[in-house]
Amino acid sequence: MNEQIKAYIEKYPYEIIAMFTDLRKLIYDSVSADLEETLWAKLPSFNNGEKFVRLIPFKDHINIEATAIINHKDELSEYKITPKGMLQIYLKDTIPSEILKIIFVETLGE
Repeated sequence: MNEQIKAYIEKYPYEIIAMFTDLRKLIYDSVSADLEETLWAKLPSFNNGEKFVRLIPFKDHINIEATAIINHKDELSEYKITPKGMLQIYLKDTIPSEILKIIFVETLGE
């Protein structure tokens, strides 16, 4: 994990760190591209050129910013999608791994 991202995420509760780690692994397991991890505007970002996914942690949930989320809003109906098109996954929620794999490929794919 990028040292800046590691230092950034360490200030959150253990449950958020664990969820972030699971989501990060899911990104890498989904996409074969060589991704660059950066803090963009202080937000953990995973980039493939101009394409990106951001994982934005809060104290009780993580927002996922990915362009393909809006294409799958019907499949994510039990989750909140913000007006800006970010998927919110709360600690009480199950991570929708299979649909997120598709979203990550569609967003970051070559």
